[in-house]
Amino acid sequence: MGVNSAEDFQSKIKRVIITEQQIKEAIEKVGKQISDSYDGRPFLLVSILKGSFVFLADLCRAITVPCEIGFMRAKSYFSGTVSSGNVEITMDLDRDISKYHVIIVEDIIDTGRTLKYVAELLKSRNPLSFKIITLLDKPSRRTIDLKADISLFTIPDYFVIGYGLDCAEYYRNLPYIAEYNERGE
Repeated sequence: MGVNSAEDFQSKIKRVIITEQQIKEAIEKVGKQISDSYDGRPFLLVSILKGSFVFLADLCRAITVPCEIGFMRAKSYFSGTVSSGNVEITMDLDRDISKYHVIIVEDIIDTGRTLKYVAELLKSRNPLSFKIITLLDKPSRRTIDLKADISLFTIPDYFVIGYGLDCAEYYRNLPYIAEYNERGE
């Protein structure tokens, strides 16, 4: 897909659907909620790379009590637009999570297949408690029964970019969430 110039880059942004300010306000609210709930309790924020790294960075800065972070990477195998259901963990956590309250910090829940696999894997490691927080929830695309404990925004079935979400590795650096314009018109 290569983006060759700032003009090419901008032409693929159809419209902003969630502003930088809306994201900031929602994260501050959730950060306070987590701080109030977990003060004095050992908790671990787990980011599923790559898309959620921006959300995790801002969320952990909005939390005012001690917390730890960890990273995982999962790869799903797809044939066309349908997942085969095979998920491979290509980077796992580097610690025993049985002494932590674990919170997965996800960028977007779409079909939910990969996240469900990761969630079941982490639950099998016996954390003290387990929650899922997602920046974006796209329930119209869900193919399995999976719900986040906290969703900051629910969106229609748009292909979205920005704030960590990409198209062919581009657009993660946008400070807002935008609908992707495939035609670039």
